[in-house]
Amino acid sequence: MAHAHHDHVPVWSWLVPVGAGILIALKLAGVASETSAIVLTVAALFLAAAVFASVHHAEVLAAKVGEPFGSIILAAAVTIIEVALIVSIMLSTAEGAATVARDTVYSALMIVLNGVIGICLVAGGRRHHEQTFQLHAASSALAVLGTLGFLVLVLPNYTEAGGPMQFSAVQLVAVGSVSLVLYGAFIFVQTIRHRDYFMEAKSDSLDDEIPAPSGSVTAASVILLPISLVAVVLLAKILSYPLDNAIAAAGLPKAFVGVVIAAVVLLPEGIAAFRSSIVNRLQNSVNLSLGSGLASIGMTIPVVTLVSLFAEKQLTLGLTPAHQVLLVLTLFVSTITLGTGRTTVLQGVVHLGIFAVFIVLSAIP
Repeated sequence: MAHAHHDHVPVWSWLVPVGAGILIALKLAGVASETSAIVLTVAALFLAAAVFASVHHAEVLAAKVGEPFGSIILAAAVTIIEVALIVSIMLSTAEGAATVARDTVYSALMIVLNGVIGICLVAGGRRHHEQTFQLHAASSALAVLGTLGFLVLVLPNYTEAGGPMQFSAVQLVAVGSVSLVLYGAFIFVQTIRHRDYFMEAKSDSLDDEIPAPSGSVTAASVILLPISLVAVVLLAKILSYPLDNAIAAAGLPKAFVGVVIAAVVLLPEGIAAFRSSIVNRLQNSVNLSLGSGLASIGMTIPVVTLVSLFAEKQLTLGLTPAHQVLLVLTLFVSTITLGTGRTTVLQGVVHLGIFAVFIVLSAIP
């Protein structure tokens, strides 16, 4: 969660959804053309701002309910945005629609497990030398994350019933159902059965506790969060074609669309995790990072499975050999990094190294 006092509602956090709503209304009324460069630029700015507004209001609610519920609210808000962007492209006729779910989910995993965690460990280790977190929380999350990663992104390459890198309809339903069940089981453990595993350990080195927001501020965020999320969904629909065209114009592969989507939706949460690490709240950074990765698969795959089946859209989930190697390496290194409950700068540098290779391979397969 962002480490700020939520004692008022920032003007921008309600102006952005209002402005986005006006733009969307003008577009639906035919006043604003979606082919206009000015309209598309304004829509892109509103989309980025609406993402930040959504996560801001999620952070307010998270500060109100405390951990680990706070991390779950943030992950859910980010994943709803991610699903909206994926589905908007899946339902379009844009090239690469069949692989956008795979590319986005895989990119989200690589960004949170290597980019976000790498930056957090480097920044936190540089300031505090060695940081600690609860081992039970990380091992539980990694067990589920590794299982889901292989079932969703690797297994399709070795099945025979579906097309290349694809599940058959029955297999897709089975994997989507298992993804939802495993994610639900993890949430149950995180919030009810073993909630203490995911709580920040008390330490004199921690900053003072952040005061909970007032009732009026919380009520405002309860109203503004769904409005901001709806704005993101509709703006994503407007920008789906221009995004695809921009990637093609830049000479980048279609798979890079997934990297862009994941980066946009994870940026605010990445900032929140970074803030936690520099004030020595690494447990919160771990909760945010691993929680985002789990939600990205556990919530996204069941939804895109339904969209794929009912809209009769192809869904390619299998990774290429090079990206399979990077996924295996990431999970292996993450297990070592988060397997002792203590971290230093060195682990962060290793994760950032893997992240750099991921960006290169995404741009130049």
